[in-house]
Amino acid sequence: MLLLGCIKEVSDYDLAISLPNGLSGFVPVTQISDAYSKLLTKQVAQGEVPEELNSLPDLFSPGTLVRCIVTSIEKGDNGRRSVKLSIDPKKVNKGLNSTALAAGMLLSGSVLSVEDHGYLIDIGITGTHAFLPHQKAKNYIKAVKKGPDLKIGQNLNCLIVEVKNEGRVVCLSIDRSEVASSMATERQNWALSNLLPGLVVKARVQKVAPLGMKLTFLSYFTGIVDFMHMDPEKSMSYSTDQVVKACVLSVHPTSRAVRLSLLPPFLHAGGAPRQLPGQRMGAVLEEATVKAFYKQFGAIFELDDSTLAFARLKHLSKTRKSFKPGAFKEGSKHKCRIIDYSLMDEMCIVSLKNQIIEARFLQYQDIHTGDVVQGKVLSLKPIGMQVKVADGIRGLVPSLHLSDVILKQPEKKYSIGDEVKCRVLECNPEGKKLILTLKKSLVQSKLPVLSNYEDAKPGLITHGFVVCAREFGCIVKFYNDVKGLVPKNELGTEPVSCPDKVFYEGQVLKVMVLKCEPQQERLLLSFRLSGKPGPEDKWKCTPKEKQEMKYQIGEIVDVKILKKKDNGLEVSILEDEDNVVAWIPTLHLSDFVATSKLLWHCLQEGDVLPRVMYLSDKGEHIILSRKSAVISAVQEEQVVRSFSEIQPGMLLTGYVRNVMPFGVFVEFPFGVTGLAPKVSMSDKFVTDTKDHFVVGQTVIAKVMSIDEEKQRVLLNLKVSECSSGDSAAESFDLLNQYFKELKENRDLLRKGKDCKCSPSICELVPGKRVHLVVQDVREDGSALFSGSSVTGLTVTATRYHLGDKKIVPGEKRKALVLHVDALTSEVYVSLREELLKQRP
Repeated sequence: MLLLGCIKEVSDYDLAISLPNGLSGFVPVTQISDAYSKLLTKQVAQGEVPEELNSLPDLFSPGTLVRCIVTSIEKGDNGRRSVKLSIDPKKVNKGLNSTALAAGMLLSGSVLSVEDHGYLIDIGITGTHAFLPHQKAKNYIKAVKKGPDLKIGQNLNCLIVEVKNEGRVVCLSIDRSEVASSMATERQNWALSNLLPGLVVKARVQKVAPLGMKLTFLSYFTGIVDFMHMDPEKSMSYSTDQVVKACVLSVHPTSRAVRLSLLPPFLHAGGAPRQLPGQRMGAVLEEATVKAFYKQFGAIFELDDSTLAFARLKHLSKTRKSFKPGAFKEGSKHKCRIIDYSLMDEMCIVSLKNQIIEARFLQYQDIHTGDVVQGKVLSLKPIGMQVKVADGIRGLVPSLHLSDVILKQPEKKYSIGDEVKCRVLECNPEGKKLILTLKKSLVQSKLPVLSNYEDAKPGLITHGFVVCAREFGCIVKFYNDVKGLVPKNELGTEPVSCPDKVFYEGQVLKVMVLKCEPQQERLLLSFRLSGKPGPEDKWKCTPKEKQEMKYQIGEIVDVKILKKKDNGLEVSILEDEDNVVAWIPTLHLSDFVATSKLLWHCLQEGDVLPRVMYLSDKGEHIILSRKSAVISAVQEEQVVRSFSEIQPGMLLTGYVRNVMPFGVFVEFPFGVTGLAPKVSMSDKFVTDTKDHFVVGQTVIAKVMSIDEEKQRVLLNLKVSECSSGDSAAESFDLLNQYFKELKENRDLLRKGKDCKCSPSICELVPGKRVHLVVQDVREDGSALFSGSSVTGLTVTATRYHLGDKKIVPGEKRKALVLHVDALTSEVYVSLREELLKQRP
């Protein structure tokens, strides 16, 4: 059976696909295409990843429509059926042959190879070679943002532009506008044996019924539109003989039944269904209004935001016996919970069952590290115990964590079906990975949960478990794979000569943090808890410390540079009789990371920096900041001074303290920190967190939620969520500040005697026109230039910015400066006529 599906989740090993009518399936990594499978086979044979092999997350994005074919329906251990699918063009397009191909047809293809002028595409038809020119692909490549080129195995919605040699050669396009405007017509000679899902057709209404409609299309085809795929805004106005636009959803090979959709997002080929906002998943709605009840299927509800939702019959009551159809009259209201979202139906799936409404967890995203959860034992294996936490949520208790002591025969203590109380050691929703512990000393611990290096403050006491005891000391692990070293001299009040005879793997102990370097993920610990500073020691101040405390956070001072160090500036506060020494980290010299580094290079010992803000007192120095946005936030009281002041919805200005694979830690003035998880970091899909943020970057963050018990703050860094209203004005303010700081840096460059930067770089600004001589044209199409105005600089123009004219070494050309990087002495220019014609 052929179906149109939408990618819901992407993992390294499969694609989770949303199918019509609330169904779902999965595409294994071996069912992408022939070319991709060959690369996988090569990887297995060679034992290393071939250069041209990309992971599924690099090829596919959630929300993309794909044509699928059902390969099998498998029954799992829990009795549930799973639908196994394939998107391999050879299987999806198996009904087509070379003689049936015609210009204007839309079909599935997969990148076979990358050539000089375009791509060879596998469309699964024997004897036909399909070619996609670069020109017809660049618009799509730019939109999907998966790199500068298409990759082998990438699935494409291909439009046939030209057919040559009786179908042996076809030219394709994946241009989004061309694909979107395509329609299947009678002239393309579609037959029921080769009709594909995803085709958009003109259809005529033949019959309207309570559960849907019957349509005719392409002259002699008939198809069904069920109630879930009628346009909700027009559902009451359809009439016989009305002409409508429809999309083929599925084609059954034996019954020859064709199902179609009239939902707007599917009426343009290559479109994308609307997504459900993340915060709606799992939401409990007090009053959902019944719009329609279908005694064989379920009920459709209207939710509080006017969107529609569907509840299957089994989710309308606790049991079949307690189900009362009369309770679901049109207009009646019911309490329900959103348990899923069908992308292909653009409809929430809800449940009215009390146990689901009251359930603590519905998805892996609801579970957090350190949570104590109830579960049921599913199986006992050598690697550990599998536990069911909720429907669809399973976790693993490694054998090391089955008890406070190592169990040689765990089956004597636990039986399948037993209820157990666990604590979450690690949760990765994207990989659906949940690691639990049954160690009572961890489950019952009231001490803080240490789940990231940022929280490891010196003096913190918490529980950890030993994973290694050697002659150098013990390695102790905490939550989220955070681990640290207890050196031999910190193992106890008395010397320990053989740690491996005193401590054992899995042993739970109290430890104290001595020192932590979050960026290097280094953690130094001690078992000597009595060594922590007492209350008297904590508040004792040296005369120097008393001097430093006279400044308040937010106070503006002028400073003189005493000494330049690799990571910052040592300065003295002017007009201070005590000559207090302070520290400005390099990344606090500006809101802009690149400007901070440039300014550090430009400044010299003895220079005076005006209007620097007292930020904090950490360790031996006062910390100062020159970040304009942070200074403005403090002066305008747009800050929180303690955890108790934080409220969800607040917009706060801070700076990135650390970038981790699971998210970004942001610090705010007065020392409050929060975490922006990976899913809340950007409006774009995040593969690698380090591609989106760097340490020291100034950010505006929105508070999503707070956990008072664990003193945690969850943040959102998406630009769409973090605007205070007038986003255009905010953008111009940032640009103005950026160019103001660039001008200050250029002035410093001109004055600087010892600065290593080229003198000519001070005169170059974006928008300036310069006369250059072509030095070299590179293989990638870019060019290098020289000239009297750019002496000592590397001047480059990319292939795009060379325009349409060909250039040769030795030619003189007029160019426009686009960007100047004073640190690397690189200048980027453009020769494009449309830019050079603009007035300065």
